[in-house]
Amino acid sequence: MLQPLKLSAIPTPLQRLDALEGPLGVELWVKRDDTTGFGLSGNKVRKLDYLMAEAVHRGADTVITCGGIQSNHCRATAIAARRLGMDPVLLLRGKPQGAPDGNLLLDRILGARISWTDDRGYERRDAQMAAIADGLRASGRRPYVIPEGGSNATGALGFVRAGRELARQAQARGLRFDTIVCAVGSGGTLAGLAMAGLDAEVLGVAVCDDRSSFRRRVQQIGAEAEQRYQVALPGDGWDVLEGFQGEGYARTTPDELRNQVAFSRATGLFLDPVYTGKAWQAVLALAPTGRLGRRVLFWHTGGTFGIFGRGAEYEPVL
Repeated sequence: MLQPLKLSAIPTPLQRLDALEGPLGVELWVKRDDTTGFGLSGNKVRKLDYLMAEAVHRGADTVITCGGIQSNHCRATAIAARRLGMDPVLLLRGKPQGAPDGNLLLDRILGARISWTDDRGYERRDAQMAAIADGLRASGRRPYVIPEGGSNATGALGFVRAGRELARQAQARGLRFDTIVCAVGSGGTLAGLAMAGLDAEVLGVAVCDDRSSFRRRVQQIGAEAEQRYQVALPGDGWDVLEGFQGEGYARTTPDELRNQVAFSRATGLFLDPVYTGKAWQAVLALAPTGRLGRRVLFWHTGGTFGIFGRGAEYEPVL
């Protein structure tokens, strides 16, 4: 088994959110993966513990990955690369508008080499990253390519480990969760939790795409992990929820933002509009119906840097 690096500050806390329980009618807990670090924060760092270990093992001097213009994964990858003495190269979907902010500002501060692509070009992101890697090899560099979101068999090992971490914490406190709710944008977090053997239903809330595409992706990651690392395939205790994508990936509405602001004012924790905000919409809608059971765990995947630069959207709901 690949030995992970120690980039992430784990284990992360398991905390009760009793201030929100009354209206929801459930016992609510949160897994604080927003505390995996500062710059290296959020769920992506757990994946990078394994992905960057493989990059080091292969002697890489450059790391290539991709994401949206405010990608948490790209920012975390750029930081991890610099800490390990590697150069970060990012393929970003979108177009820069004025001065950089949020995650993009951090990417620029870190000196990441950025290639831009539009939505259509992003559909060929794997081929584009392969071409970038070929060009680097031709110049004598040793690139390592990380897929979108760090979501492959290697990255998913981080959430197999995370699921087992949660199981130990729950056992120590005499807890058994009925459901675990997390955002899903590329499939790796959900795949890892689905392979961790948890005694709870794991529900990934689609923030883009749809249920069928994410189910296929999780099963693909699981098959690859079984073949490469002899990890058990995802069982039956997981699924993907759709209907909470809202206006689409990285887009939000005033109602969603009001719910995120209310969450922060009740808990002192922050949600982001891209991932955790949409997962929270699912909890708000489904918990009162009984669909999530009596004891619910909300897996906070971080993303706080994505809030910055969106002040104009938040202002009307503050």
